[in-house]
Amino acid sequence: MTGHTGPRLAVALEGAGWHPAAWREPDARPADLLTAGYWAELVREAEAAHLDFVTFEDFLSLRGPSEPTARDDRAQTRLDAVLVASRIAPLTSHIGLVPTAVVTHTEPFHLSKAIATLDYVSTGRAGVRVQVSGSAEEFRHFGRRTPPEVPELFEEAADYVEVLRRLWDSWEDDAEIRDVATGRFIDRDKLHYIDFEGRWFSVKGPSITPRPPQGQPIVAALAHGPDAYRLAARQADVVYVTPNDRAHAASIIDEIGAPIQVFADLVVFLDETEQAAADRKARLDDRAEFTSDAHVFTGTPAQLADLLLDWHTAGLTGFRLRPGAVPHDLTAITRALVPELRDRGAFRTGYEASTLRGLLGLPRPANRYAA
Repeated sequence: MTGHTGPRLAVALEGAGWHPAAWREPDARPADLLTAGYWAELVREAEAAHLDFVTFEDFLSLRGPSEPTARDDRAQTRLDAVLVASRIAPLTSHIGLVPTAVVTHTEPFHLSKAIATLDYVSTGRAGVRVQVSGSAEEFRHFGRRTPPEVPELFEEAADYVEVLRRLWDSWEDDAEIRDVATGRFIDRDKLHYIDFEGRWFSVKGPSITPRPPQGQPIVAALAHGPDAYRLAARQADVVYVTPNDRAHAASIIDEIGAPIQVFADLVVFLDETEQAAADRKARLDDRAEFTSDAHVFTGTPAQLADLLLDWHTAGLTGFRLRPGAVPHDLTAITRALVPELRDRGAFRTGYEASTLRGLLGLPRPANRYAA
């Protein structure tokens, strides 16, 4: 059985783990966080368990995922997520790679080219999570404008993704001829101006990178409220949400109100017994205060499997699990949770597709500009 009957699973990779004290654990490797080998090992571990995709966090200031300001007891070092994904892509073969990009401070033309490149390097396994930033500190890094109101940040992001998608489509699939005899490399009639004119962007196009292997790489967003839900409904293929329980998950899906894939985020601390997991988290909490936007699960892999299958009935596509500490909680997911779900007939035993769209059951979209 290689098909999919239960929830889809992704892992959110974040340094030494999502708990700010994770870098101080005996099996942590804080000295390796800036090496390609470290990230390659984590992604290969996820791929060996046949997870759908991994995500890479990114920020443009010295802080952690749940922290508004920098702290000297945190592992603050951070590599560029898109570049890490591109470095890891040739070392893997099936798992999806979804880096984060802060769209508030980057240009859609650059990002469209970077993610198209990631799709080529990975032969069709690329996605991107678009993230907005209202942080005054991050705005000071760029010095071009003052922070707009939050709803405007999300409206700008929606236009940004529209430009991304149009640029990905600005080359038709067969625009490259590469005919040595005639000397024609491209069919100029199959390249298209996108002529996007909006409040924030004026982009002529076409791209300088041919249409990506997936046609459109996956676009994802993390959403906690109405503005972000609207962005996801308008422009995303996948949305990560943060419900507290199954009923809350169902209400979020209703509020999004669009036929997109909804993954619930959970921070997980897993051990062989519930008490061991609670004790380990308490030990980490003693070293550093931990807060999270997402529900925090502490318990055994079997108990987590119960929760996932229960919440899945609310209509969730799957789950993006955030390991509290790496490698401990990552290997607990890959080597204990996944076998538990397989024993219940609720997770794949092999990859059934070679692209991220294929893994998620999403068709390759037609080109909007093709005749």
